[in-house]
Amino acid sequence: MVPREILRKVRRIEIRTRHLVTDVFGGEYHSAFKGRGMEFAEVREYVPGDDVRTIDWNVTARAGHPFVKVFQEERELTVLFLVDQSGSQRFGSVARLKAELAAEAGALLALSAVQNNDKVGLALFTDEVERFVPPAKGRRHVLRVVREILFRTPEGKGTDLAGALDHLTRFQKRKAVVFVVSDFLTTGYERSLAIAARRHDVIALRLRDPREIELPRLGVMAVEDLETGARRLVDTSDRRVRRAFADRCAAAEETFSRTVRRTGVDHVDLWTDEDLVAPLAALFRRRVRRMSR
Repeated sequence: MVPREILRKVRRIEIRTRHLVTDVFGGEYHSAFKGRGMEFAEVREYVPGDDVRTIDWNVTARAGHPFVKVFQEERELTVLFLVDQSGSQRFGSVARLKAELAAEAGALLALSAVQNNDKVGLALFTDEVERFVPPAKGRRHVLRVVREILFRTPEGKGTDLAGALDHLTRFQKRKAVVFVVSDFLTTGYERSLAIAARRHDVIALRLRDPREIELPRLGVMAVEDLETGARRLVDTSDRRVRRAFADRCAAAEETFSRTVRRTGVDHVDLWTDEDLVAPLAALFRRRVRRMSR
């Protein structure tokens, strides 16, 4: 039995995202993520302006006047969410936790997928893949996916993004649209991401928080690594501490930027203190422009 409070929170997320799907993202999602190809739909009489290469000569011969073949996009896609549930996802210094941001983004994209008759699946990972929800259709299934992202208690705290990507490559044989939802605050995933991107349409949704890129001047603070549990006192006013923190952030940014450039993976940053509509809409428009060239 699912607690009522969990159901109410999932319902609030659905209500908050449903109008965006209907009014903003439904059509843009359809344009940004194409189906597997074109399939034959019907024949109809030729009208001036039709491409003569589509004439069905067999039907034309029987009817005594030209008919053309009509094709439609083979729409159904498999959309998978590969969601990081490591300890760092339980961090948020402003409006919401990164885990909550992941659930909102997942709800928005999953509802868009279902509206377009696509299947939605989910894999939750920490230092191993802990939960897999097979792809399926329907609103109730999407709400289950959102509930899993938001409320499932992970067993591990670490991050093995490479292992999660390798798991995806082994078990998802058919091409899929894969949203990797993570803060990417880890290493060693570059090769696995490249392999996954060759087989699937991979989009990186990087979850970010302002306090993870800028250390506030608050004097001596007790800090804890949410993945290892290690604790220490840090003097945030110390210039050397601030410089070391900035250098580490710059190195992580360079690793991520270099990796997505080399692999050709689409990516977008989602911030815990900002609305997620604008960056996702920009991602969709960018994909549509690229496909129309």
